[in-house]
Amino acid sequence: MFISPFQLLATSEHYATRFDNPWGASWFQTLVQLADNADLNKVSAKIRNVKMDAVRNKDDARFKPAIFLQPMSKWHLYSDFKDGVNIGGRIQYVWLFGIIGVFVLLLACINFMNLSTARSEKRAREVGIRKAIGSIRSQLIIQFYGESLLIAVCAFLLALLFVVLSLPFFNDIAGKRMSVLWGNPLFWLIAIGFILFTGLIAGSYPALYLSSFRPVKVLKGTFKVGRLAAAPRKVLVVVQFAVSAILIVGTMVVFQQIQHAKNRPVGYSRNGLINVFLQTDNLNKQYDALRNDLLASGAIVNMAEAEARVSDIYITNSGLKWRSKDPNLQEDFTTLAVSSDFGKTVGWKIKEGRDFSAAYKSDSSGFIINEAAAKFMGFKHAVGETMEWGPNGKFKIIGVVKDMVTRSPYEPIKQTYFYLPRWQHLNNVIIKINPGLSAHDALIKIGAIFKKYDPGSPFNYQFVDEAYAKKFDNEERVGKLASSFAGLAVFISCLGLFGMASFMAEQRIKEIGVRKVLGASIFSLWRLLSKDFVQLVVISLIIAIPVSYYFMHKWLQNYQYRAEIAWWIFAVTAFGAVTITLLTVSYQSIKAALANPVKSLKTE
Repeated sequence: MFISPFQLLATSEHYATRFDNPWGASWFQTLVQLADNADLNKVSAKIRNVKMDAVRNKDDARFKPAIFLQPMSKWHLYSDFKDGVNIGGRIQYVWLFGIIGVFVLLLACINFMNLSTARSEKRAREVGIRKAIGSIRSQLIIQFYGESLLIAVCAFLLALLFVVLSLPFFNDIAGKRMSVLWGNPLFWLIAIGFILFTGLIAGSYPALYLSSFRPVKVLKGTFKVGRLAAAPRKVLVVVQFAVSAILIVGTMVVFQQIQHAKNRPVGYSRNGLINVFLQTDNLNKQYDALRNDLLASGAIVNMAEAEARVSDIYITNSGLKWRSKDPNLQEDFTTLAVSSDFGKTVGWKIKEGRDFSAAYKSDSSGFIINEAAAKFMGFKHAVGETMEWGPNGKFKIIGVVKDMVTRSPYEPIKQTYFYLPRWQHLNNVIIKINPGLSAHDALIKIGAIFKKYDPGSPFNYQFVDEAYAKKFDNEERVGKLASSFAGLAVFISCLGLFGMASFMAEQRIKEIGVRKVLGASIFSLWRLLSKDFVQLVVISLIIAIPVSYYFMHKWLQNYQYRAEIAWWIFAVTAFGAVTITLLTVSYQSIKAALANPVKSLKTE
């Protein structure tokens, strides 16, 4: 690898003769280093029209190209643009999981509020005695906040342990190598902030509610929580399960979208296909000899050259003309220069006409287009039609191939044409490994032959199916993280339900004892105690299903090739939520139903 002047590339690739106006090409990423004290916005404004001013072809000017700068610090998180305006990027996932994390934390706070207020009758006497001996309400509020903060501190220490244990798993999903910043003061300041936030939020309702009890009623024994006191707890349970259900639906939709894209026909065979990037011109100059030796070795069945990887064609061109073209049409074709054996190597499907052939010298002025290009140009039968490509001359369409996924699997197929190069060397070799050999043995043979012809360069290769699979990495990462959050949210919600069921069973122990004495069955008691919780979960589902549909439908709009949200996702979520609720509550319900009524009534 070395850095050389751009002029060397321009000369070796004959840009001066290939292009009437080199400013029309958009093949390269241009990296610049600003001068000291230069203002990025001012520099960006100054260069905005530099390409527009240099375009001499009026057809090219229709696109109104604009140049602008983007700082390197934003390349990773702010990489999506539309019409020259940044519309976000990976930063949306940072916000998404940050918000989900806050919601999961709030679920835990809800549990604390629920269980604290549920046991209010137990602590009412304590509050009454404290007030009777002179405690004022503010002291009680401080006490209850103190308890909440103490629990938050203990939870934070446990959280640190869990983070250390789960970091390898998280790093594997995220593809990062992150560690706990033990020596960073900012980390500890943020941690203290979260402890205070969690403690104050979780302790607010119990502190204000419990400290409001009137000592006279409590000490006389006439204090009862009342029916309306349970209403806030029910609302909080509904909120918990609504959040959990939304996360479950979201996770399932993400995985459905991934599977939908994976099942999309790609239009060529990826099995046993490898791509080798040529580092020098040595192999270009000896390509025929290299190909003959590889075929003779039995390690491959075919081989071809291409301008780019078949799974990632990034080159586009415009300024083409054809019969009946709309003069206002702004065309933009994906293009790929290939050798004549490309189609046979990748296994594309000819729909009309024929493939490239070394037997036809006229194929150097021929195009093979995909179905999307034929449709874009308005041709029912495109073979035989002529296209004019600027100074490169006229090209005849000799074949139409089925659409191939050569870019993002989530986008529509773009109009594409393939051609045989007249002027440049191609720097990618596509090889079809012999299926009768193991990939390991075939690669050893292939590597040795490449070394023979270019001993100074390493043999670097990439399996095309692996390169294609990487296109799903981002969505799969989102799905895995979302499923982890959903599982955590459900677990926290179930812990809350378990505690609430335990409290309710304890509160209704006399009622259960009387019912058993009067002949109630275990099943009827289980149904009695479980019914209220199931009703709350059903209400949460009624809220969660339309909300989750709205947000996931909006998320899917980011993909032009997308799945429809299936009805069964909501059915599975509802069934799972009700089942989990019944399993969580059943332990306490059955335990209470099996208790000896004589003992419970005698104790009461």
